[in-house]
Amino acid sequence: MKKVNLYMILQWVFFFPIILPLCMIFGAVQGAVQMAERVINQFWSDVSPTVK
Repeated sequence: MKKVNLYMILQWVFFFPIILPLCMIFGAVQGAVQMAERVINQFWSDVSPTVK
């Protein structure tokens, strides 16, 4: 039977409230940047003249 690592549990309990919001904020910012890039690329493809 495996021994439970209480020190690791304590680290998770201590750092989880710090890590979770940071991950959520980083993910939201990254998603917003990617969506802005898509919108800008779509805008330029719609506005730019097509060469035949």
